[in-house]
Amino acid sequence: MPSVKHRTGESIDKTLRALKKKIDKEGIMKAAKANRFYAKPSDRKRAKSKAALKYKLKKTKHN
Repeated sequence: MPSVKHRTGESIDKTLRALKKKIDKEGIMKAAKANRFYAKPSDRKRAKSKAALKYKLKKTKHN
């Protein structure tokens, strides 16, 4: 679990931004959203291949 220490004289907003940045870096929110609902293995496989195809098309488009 990521933690951020609140320093004296530092605003709460700055501390919250640091915490959000740590959470994004570790991929916690992405994992939580992915596991929010059960997805059948076949659906996960299909989504993964669709994302790979989208990435491949995007890469070839820019080159």
